[in-house]
Amino acid sequence: MQLHKTLVAFALTALTLGSATTSHAESAARPVTAETPQSKAQSVVNINDATAEQLERLPGIGPSRAQAIVNFRKTHPFRRIEDLQRIKGLGKKTWNRLRPLIALSGPTTMAAAVER
Repeated sequence: MQLHKTLVAFALTALTLGSATTSHAESAARPVTAETPQSKAQSVVNINDATAEQLERLPGIGPSRAQAIVNFRKTHPFRRIEDLQRIKGLGKKTWNRLRPLIALSGPTTMAAAVER
């Protein structure tokens, strides 16, 4: 019984060390990009102040939807990010892509269009 426990402990240790080595090797093989998760999080479009051109930088937003957002907010300023879902033609998939890229206040910091 003692031998069995020792073998199980040895196997678990070997698996743990093997997966740690693999994770480190995989992370070392990944290319380093200039855009970090923090810079992505800071790259947003303020839906209350953005121009139609700035709104078009968002994935899934073309000229007609951008203009619809501008027209909608003239009479209904956005109080919650979720209010954007009231725009005709914005479905769940588009909403899920837009959610981390939009803000209600502050400056628009998205300089270029996000890959669709």
